[in-house]
Amino acid sequence: MSRPSLSEVSAFLADLAAHRRRGIGDRTELMNRKADLLERIAADRPDDTEAAEVAADARARADALKSAD
Repeated sequence: MSRPSLSEVSAFLADLAAHRRRGIGDRTELMNRKADLLERIAADRPDDTEAAEVAADARARADALKSAD
């Protein structure tokens, strides 16, 4: 698993902003992308326990949204 690129993070943030401003995009998909990005960041920094916790929390939230659909 590789660390996310700046363009991947920028694209996610742009899509998140569009969703917040105009309701564009699927919230569950956005949260899944967020979890994926955070998991990749955590994998790149194995000694950073906080990054792992944040990624796990994001994945749990994304999974909860998926199961609610």
